[in-house]
Amino acid sequence: MTGASRGIGRHLADAFEQAGYVVERGSSAVADVTDRAAVDRWVADVVDRRGRVDVLVNNAGVIDTEVPIHEADPDEWWRTMEVNVLGPFLVTRAVLPHMLAAGSGRVLNLNSGAGVRPGAVASAYNASKTALARVTGSTQLAGEGRGVLAFDLAPGVVRTDMTEAMTAHEDRTEWTDPGEVTALALALASGELDVWAGRMVRAGVDTPASLHDRAAGGLDDVDRTITLMPWGDDDPLG
Repeated sequence: MTGASRGIGRHLADAFEQAGYVVERGSSAVADVTDRAAVDRWVADVVDRRGRVDVLVNNAGVIDTEVPIHEADPDEWWRTMEVNVLGPFLVTRAVLPHMLAAGSGRVLNLNSGAGVRPGAVASAYNASKTALARVTGSTQLAGEGRGVLAFDLAPGVVRTDMTEAMTAHEDRTEWTDPGEVTALALALASGELDVWAGRMVRAGVDTPASLHDRAAGGLDDVDRTITLMPWGDDDPLG
């Protein structure tokens, strides 16, 4: 589990351990998720010691300064993209072969509602979360029919150091309960919500029970995905 030293990551790591999982708590001190060699060493060490990886939670993430795009610092903007997109890609790239060889595994990418819309400020964060959904989709396709599934999990707005420091939440009085996030993550990891693979679910709105009920009515190809709808049969983008 990346980014497990604080905030949502710590809540998730604690919940998975309490549920009986053996958790490897990744952090920048363990391996910088943007450093390919460090990520490869960390994953190889985990597999050597544990024998397998059943669930990968890509939680490490940052947000850029809340300014309009023309005021954004290019280095900070790109660093946000690196942590939020390159990081999950590198960790997934290192873990996925082991899951495929075992014929099972679940990848949970901590996404955000920001990924489905542009941002007036902190544009790198929005762009990175949109891109992360594509990483999730490609991971899902890579594991299709081979026992490995991927999900986007939007945690809502949990009270953390990061969210409390954001101007967007300075007047917020209602926060997503971390327990709602962990319950959803554990349900995804267990396989009971596999019908939602390749899609985004959102803590604080969705629950395992509500997702079961929603899926019972049938899901179409674009439900809870970031998809540009075609404009007709002759649409060149269709």
